[in-house]
Amino acid sequence: MQIDDMIRTQIQLPEPLFNRLKRIADERDWSFVELVRRGMESYASTFPNTPAKPEQWSFPVLRGSGGHLRDISESPAESLAIEERFTNSQNANS
Repeated sequence: MQIDDMIRTQIQLPEPLFNRLKRIADERDWSFVELVRRGMESYASTFPNTPAKPEQWSFPVLRGSGGHLRDISESPAESLAIEERFTNSQNANS
């Protein structure tokens, strides 16, 4: 990673954690920033790369009472009930 690719940020840490991290960095002859960066890189590597969220929302596929999958958008009564409940909750919060 090149220095031009870096973004400066601030974090808040509990004092005991800061002191422990500072001691670890000193033992390895690293800067505190280097230790934090390596820690964040290590932590981030434990998460899978996921695609971006789709731009358009669609009804989720729900399990019906029979245990089979069904698309709720194909059930007009349930779709309308959900939409009405959402609209009513939005109006109540206004």
